[in-house]
Amino acid sequence: MSGPVQQEMERLLTDAFKPTRLEVVNDSASHSGHAGDDGSGESHFTVTIEAPAFSGKSRLERQRMVNQALGDIPGERVHALSIQASAPTP
Repeated sequence: MSGPVQQEMERLLTDAFKPTRLEVVNDSASHSGHAGDDGSGESHFTVTIEAPAFSGKSRLERQRMVNQALGDIPGERVHALSIQASAPTP
């Protein structure tokens, strides 16, 4: 069962990119007790997203687009976010 932050991330990314693939994985349990673990159970995530909006964009541009779509979540409400963003292959 996903928590409120994970659900918000999924909604924001879906609204922003209309992805052909989206997976938001909560990795927080494997970082329990480490730096950035705030005890919320929602401090570390991996996002895998595929969307046409990423066509022709560099890896850095795609990551910036995802971070912008997520607003204050990265760095403020989530300690660590791994982003794997790509465009669909033709």
